[in-house]
Amino acid sequence: MRTLIAEDDFLSRKFMMRFLLKYGECDVTVDGNECIEAFTMALDAKEGYDLICLDIMMPVMDGYETLKKIREIEKERRIPEEKRAKIIMTTALNEGRNVTKAFDLGCSAYAG
Repeated sequence: MRTLIAEDDFLSRKFMMRFLLKYGECDVTVDGNECIEAFTMALDAKEGYDLICLDIMMPVMDGYETLKKIREIEKERRIPEEKRAKIIMTTALNEGRNVTKAFDLGCSAYAG
């Protein structure tokens, strides 16, 4: 399994990476722009990610915008829904409006 973590908090990144490395390759980015760049590079190399763990509150580009762009790229490249990355929003924001917005933008799961 190929995983991409987009998280600006060092301890959260370290925890997720330590856990997810048991299941395969794991790349890490610290903001939304880096996440989009890594995601696009992986698709170009025909090595797309199976799972993306995406924080909402990140510098440069937040998780909502990052999620939206990832789903747009997948549509542009005509990636079938069943082959698209599973995206888990990993955040401390538990309010209903945050959860609803994330699912509306195409997340697969929400861990708040």
